[in-house]
Order: sequence, then C-alpha cells, then structure tokens
Amino acid sequence: MEKEKISSLQLFYILIGFEFGTTIILGLGAGAKQDAWIVILVATVSSLVLMSTYVKLASFYPNMTLIEIIPKLIGKYLAYPVIYLYIAYFIYTAGRACRDFGDLIVSTILVKTPLVVVIGSFMVLVIYCLRGGVEIFGRMGEAVFPIFMFSLTIVWILLLSVESIQFKNLTPILGNGVKPILKEVYPKSLNFPFGETVIIMMFLPFLKDQKNAGKVGFAVILIGGILLTINSVLIISVVGPELYQMDYFPLLSATRLVSIADFLERFDALIILMMVAGVFFKMGAWMYGAAVGIAQLFSVKSKKAIILGLGTIITPLSLVIGSDFVKHLEIGFGLIVTYVHTLLHIILPILFLCIAFIRKKVLS
Repeated sequence: MEKEKISSLQLFYILIGFEFGTTIILGLGAGAKQDAWIVILVATVSSLVLMSTYVKLASFYPNMTLIEIIPKLIGKYLAYPVIYLYIAYFIYTAGRACRDFGDLIVSTILVKTPLVVVIGSFMVLVIYCLRGGVEIFGRMGEAVFPIFMFSLTIVWILLLSVESIQFKNLTPILGNGVKPILKEVYPKSLNFPFGETVIIMMFLPFLKDQKNAGKVGFAVILIGGILLTINSVLIISVVGPELYQMDYFPLLSATRLVSIADFLERFDALIILMMVAGVFFKMGAWMYGAAVGIAQLFSVKSKKAIILGLGTIITPLSLVIGSDFVKHLEIGFGLIVTYVHTLLHIILPILFLCIAFIRKKVLS
C-alpha cells in the first residue's frame, strides 16, 4: 500500500467534480421532458443505496481497492476475468469522457482544430497531474473545485436574467405520468452519473480517515444530485422541455440566450471552463483507477509508466468510439449505460456485498 494519503475534503472535491464531469452540460433525464428534474431527484435517492453498498463492501476489507477485494470474495481464478472487465471499463469510460470533451470544444470554440489535437493536448495535462500521485490530484481538487462552483453560480445567475425564462415550462408536473420518469431513472440516470461513483472504491484506501468514507460518499451523491436538479430546473425554464430533450448541450444553448443590456453576451467561455474542470476529474479518476488496478494486478510498484501508457491508449480510443458524436451517444446510452453499467455498478457490487457478508458474519 502506498504512503500517499488524501483528506476527506480532497476526496470529496475529486468525486463531486467526477460526478459533474460531462453531466452538467448534458440533458440528464431528457426523456421525461419537463419532469427531468424529478428524474434526477429520484436517481439521487436511489443512488444512496448504491453508495452504501460500495462503502459497506469497502469496510469489510479496509485499505483494499475493489481490484484487491474481488479475489478475496470469489477466488483468484474467478476474479481475473472480473478484474480485467473493471479495468477495461475504467479505460473505456475515460475514453468516452475524452470524446465528450473534444466534441464540445471542436463544435464551439475550436471549430477548425482537429479533434485529436484537442484531446491529445488535454491528455498531456491529465497525465502530468496524475504522475504526481493521488496527493497532487487531491490538491488539484482543492484548487479547481472553487473555480468550478464559482462559474456554475455565475451561469445560474445569468440564466435567471434571461427574458425568456418561464418556470411554467416545468408544468404540468407528472403530465406524462410516472412511467417516463421510472424509465429514465432505471437504469439510465441511476447508472449515469451516480452509479459511476463505484470508482470511490479505488480511492478509499488512500483516505486518511477511513471513518469518513461513508460521509464523503453520501455527501457526493446528495450535494451532486441537488446541484444537478437545480441546473436542470433552470435549463428547462429557459429553453423549454422540447429543446432540452433534443439538444446535445442544453446548458450551452441556454447560456447563449443570455444578453445583458444587449452588450454582455456569449458566455460560452464559462461553460467551456466548467467542462474542462469536470472532465479533468472524470478522466483523471478513471485513469487513476485503471492505473492502480493494473499496478495491483501485476504487482508493479510505480504507476507513472502505467499512466503514460494509458494516455497513449485512451487518446486514440476516444477517436474510434463512434464515427460521429451522435453514434457516440447512441452507443453510450443505448448499450454501455443500460447493460455494462448495470452489471458493474449494480449487480456485481451487490453480489460482492452479499458474499462478503456471508464470509464475515456467517462463516467466521
């Protein structure tokens, strides 16, 4: 086990930035239209069960990551395929975060810049930070999170100033019934972004005070869910439920409607700043989780070379994930979120917890 440690607050910053990631600018729960904010609230409450599963499982095996826990539960040989699956998932999802970031940048401010240049440049920054270790990553959280929240607050204030804002866009509440909400929550919104916090199990061994693991996890889910709900309410109030459902980046579209005295306009830079901060933590957490997993699997002491290698894999992977952004989203929400996420976020962790409980309480 490494000597590097991070504080509870640093882990919170990393995970809340990770949870926001690309989610903050996407239309979360869009299938429920004006009830999207209800989708987020229901998913938030449901996700507390998932987080309690992750934290409780980790408590049975303190100072161990998920990759180290799995062999203890199902045996060495059965564990290998599952471990490989989780590591491949971490790498693949990091590539998806890269692609989300790259497509937003190329479609907004760097329209003539090749996608590979945008993603590659950002990857260099992430690699540079992660090679410094988890402590540096935690300090980046302390530095970047306040900037992120400041930008988000400014954006919300600006949205409230838009002349076309109408809170009646949120009505009729439950106008389409409960079914669209449940369809969006289970498993889509439950898995993305809340279920992705399974990555916490790769960071808990680095936490200074293990007793705060549950507090950090639940705070990330609750605070993140509340902020995403407020964000969804404001976006729908500005652009309406139809555009919220159809637009790939509804927060960006809503912000473009801001005009103060016909002079201060085009606040796209704030959205880009938030996206850069969010994706930094999302991609960084996935990459670091994969690096830790590979290092533990193959008994490698230093992760620096692994992180560099992952960067050279994830960058081209992000380019071939989908032929275009539409295909990229179709694969993500149609296949990955529905099936892969359900297996890795819900089914396996609950199964592992049941096995751990039997081993610790029944067989001991």
